Amino acid sequence: MTTHTLDSTAREAVASACAHVDDPQEADAVDGVPSGLVARPADTDQVAEVMRACAAHGLSVVPRGRGTKLSWGTPPRSVDVLLDLSGLDKVLDHAAGDLILAAQAGAPVADVQRTAGEGGQRLALDETVPGSTVGGVLGANTSGPRRTATGTARDLLIGITMVRADGVVAKAGGRVVKNVAGYDLGKLLIGSGGTLGVITDATFRLHPVPAAHRWVVVAVDSPAQALALAQEVVHSQVVPAAVEVDWAHGAGSLSVLVEGRADGVAGRVEAVRGLLGPAATETGDEPADGAAYPWDVTATGDRRSTALKLTCVLSGVADILAAADRSGVAVRGSAGSGVLYGALPPDTPVDDVRAALDRLRQACASNGGTAVVVDAPAAVKAAIDVWGPVPALELMRRVKDQFDPDHRLSPGRFVGGI
Repeated sequence: MTTHTLDSTAREAVASACAHVDDPQEADAVDGVPSGLVARPADTDQVAEVMRACAAHGLSVVPRGRGTKLSWGTPPRSVDVLLDLSGLDKVLDHAAGDLILAAQAGAPVADVQRTAGEGGQRLALDETVPGSTVGGVLGANTSGPRRTATGTARDLLIGITMVRADGVVAKAGGRVVKNVAGYDLGKLLIGSGGTLGVITDATFRLHPVPAAHRWVVVAVDSPAQALALAQEVVHSQVVPAAVEVDWAHGAGSLSVLVEGRADGVAGRVEAVRGLLGPAATETGDEPADGAAYPWDVTATGDRRSTALKLTCVLSGVADILAAADRSGVAVRGSAGSGVLYGALPPDTPVDDVRAALDRLRQACASNGGTAVVVDAPAAVKAAIDVWGPVPALELMRRVKDQFDPDHRLSPGRFVGGI
């Protein structure tokens, strides 16, 4: 791996701002781009100090939690300082009576769920990538099956603390569910990939853990059948928590999750089975793949699949599945919200990836959505447009200029080279 060495003065400035500063290892590269230094702050104040030092010396900064999604997007132009937030790993507060929980950005989502569970509650976000942190989930805006009922992080976040590129600490929202002051700042940071600011803690509203849940599953033999059944469920009175479709190699399944009071769940499950037909089965066990994406999230380098995020209006699900089927793309995702994920094997030739992506982008665009390459081997990323057409790109660039005028935060990792 090519090394990246910082000027000694800049290095000393960062070291004076943070007690834990280390030389980078191979694992500290960001999507193949080597880091110059790894800084491990312990709290928001130290994050701010590091950011001020980096601003003074014109250093680029890439935040990292546990590194589970560090290869998503496009490679950064540079990584002078890798800002490791794994030390900000505490659940700060759990106000069970108010259904509120606050946690630092480096706190694993599993720890958040464990703490919330002690009060019979949960953060209604599926952990689609094992080991994810709060900051990583927010920065990448990941979501899973339960988004159909409870929405995404944008619907659950009520307060956030961030550090700007110049080291200024900013807060938005608060601890009250109905408090909307500054709420848009949190929404803006979600999904920004660490390009607008460094998230250091977040406050969420929680939901009670349902007393009962059941999955109802049925095999489907065509995209049209998958769509028809999904629409039957979504437009019924059963209020599903999730409506998931799996499709690969010309066959698939539809899975419906029903949650709530035990007596109510039993009646709603019967209604779902009536909609899906006599071949439907039910179980209380989570699906074997859980909320996982249809690719190996632990793979690195050339072993990575070409991972896709495909969005559409609900009526477009059949078109997306059909396009994916013609392209050899395995798909899993929410037929209840029009957010699907696809994968091509790691050894797929670049020309085949390009053809599949063109076909899927046409299908998604025709149905009010987009097709984005979430991750891929380096050769694929170098040969294709990862993001595709982005109508609001100029607005996004203006926002970037306001938040990070020197473009030092995760430079180039986001859409349009932002």
